Amino acid sequence: MKTQELPRTDSIEELAQFWDTHDLTDFEDQLEAVAAPVFTPKAEAVMKIHLRRQEIAAVTRIARSRGLPRESLVREWVLEKLRE
Repeated sequence: MKTQELPRTDSIEELAQFWDTHDLTDFEDQLEAVAAPVFTPKAEAVMKIHLRRQEIAAVTRIARSRGLPRESLVREWVLEKLRE
């Protein structure tokens, strides 16, 4: 029986799909130790805020007038405030 090769990919989704259907012990002879992290966390994160409906409507109006998604407008405002 031919030994299956480990996938060569940087895609977390592809690796997750592969390991959902395979067993690690079948590939022990192909594994190698690594010193550096394979996957590094993203430099950005999502923040959730709560606003009243009228506040959301106001943000939406301003964003539309500038041709921006409202999330981009709020991000712009936060970054402006942080630079002060």
